[in-house]
Amino acid sequence: MDRMTRRGFTLTGLAAAGLTAACGNGVGSNGANEIDARVDTTLNYLYTNYPNTTDLRDKASGMLVMPVITEAGFGFGGGYGRGALRVNDVTVDYYSAAKGSVGLQIGANQYAHVLFFMTDGALTEFRRSSGWAAGAGVEYVVVNEGGDISAETTNLLAPVIAVIFGQAGLKIGATLEGIKYTRIIP
Repeated sequence: MDRMTRRGFTLTGLAAAGLTAACGNGVGSNGANEIDARVDTTLNYLYTNYPNTTDLRDKASGMLVMPVITEAGFGFGGGYGRGALRVNDVTVDYYSAAKGSVGLQIGANQYAHVLFFMTDGALTEFRRSSGWAAGAGVEYVVVNEGGDISAETTNLLAPVIAVIFGQAGLKIGATLEGIKYTRIIP
């Protein structure tokens, strides 16, 4: 058998390091810090531009903040974003949002959204699930340029209120879509 040269040993070591780097699970990365910084910026924007959302914040048991959801579609579509779940203004978990759609559609857009969990039960159900899909129990509030939202009594009775804001881009069409939230390690 041939003896391994220094060059061969070094190249083998570099290749092994590259392969193990691709298998990282996020532990030790600064992904959490980046998400938290984006969440802070998003919440500051939301509270500054739509001050009535502070009523929702004050009454909510917790909130999931997704600073940027990016989606695109041409017949079939999809979207993705990462955010943080905050309880008492402290990040307790990180989540990804994956969205799929099918139908007559074309374009791409980005937006931010915050899910306000108005009851402890809704928050507990969200945290205990392996993957939570937004469904019939969610009250949606879309905020456009110059728009204002109000936390009316009827809205506050919903277990989860989703506030969608900061839309950019253009996506048109009629689609059937769904979004699923999954806990992640950033």
